[in-house]
Amino acid sequence: MKRQPTLMTLMAVLLMAVCACRSHYEVAGIQRTRILVDSRYDAQPDVRATEFLAPYKHIVDSIMGPVVGRSAKYMTAQRPEGTLSNLLADILVWAAKDYNEQVDLGIYNMGGVRADLPKGEITYGNVLDVAPFENKIAFITLSGDVLLELLGQIAAVGGEGMSHSMRMVISKDNKLLSATIHGEPVDPARSYRVTTIDYLLGGTDKMEAFKKGTDIHSPKDVSNNTRFIIMNYFRDMQKQGKVVDADIEGRVKVKE
Repeated sequence: MKRQPTLMTLMAVLLMAVCACRSHYEVAGIQRTRILVDSRYDAQPDVRATEFLAPYKHIVDSIMGPVVGRSAKYMTAQRPEGTLSNLLADILVWAAKDYNEQVDLGIYNMGGVRADLPKGEITYGNVLDVAPFENKIAFITLSGDVLLELLGQIAAVGGEGMSHSMRMVISKDNKLLSATIHGEPVDPARSYRVTTIDYLLGGTDKMEAFKKGTDIHSPKDVSNNTRFIIMNYFRDMQKQGKVVDADIEGRVKVKE
């Protein structure tokens, strides 16, 4: 099957093409939108354009093309629960060991997931499409009552990416009904270690309760970027001869 160029690949090619051209024009503004690029654009290719872009495409493909692992199926991030959002939260928990952290749960926001994950070979470009931002892994301690407040905020938007340890039940009108971690009800009197992304620590994406957390560990080096952590996970699974997979498990359920 012919592999189609990713949006990030085309954006990079365009950027390099623009940089190569000398012009008196100046950028007055930038707007971003997603455009589906598929085989319909191959029907009548522009030969001159293809020849012009060829050297730039070669460079971009050499960066975006390396395979980091394999995916068992097409994965998406969706509410109340999605395969990709489940996977990304689990990857944050998996990475905690590299930071000498022992965590109770992982949370990955839907807004930080910008593409689906295809089935089969996964490239650097695929991962970059999923996690294009400079978000980095972070760790924070929340008291049980604050965690319940946070889970209520997550219920209010219909769910976010939650790790395997978490089970939430929410009502049809997006109210938190119950929450357990490792099968035990969340205890308002104890503390919980949470791994997430640094973007959320300031209470963004309507997760205001994060602002009440303590003992924050938020490494700033670029190697802590989520896309590199995701790639490391795929590479580790590939070394073990494993295909990456995730399922809908009832981590966030809406009570009928």
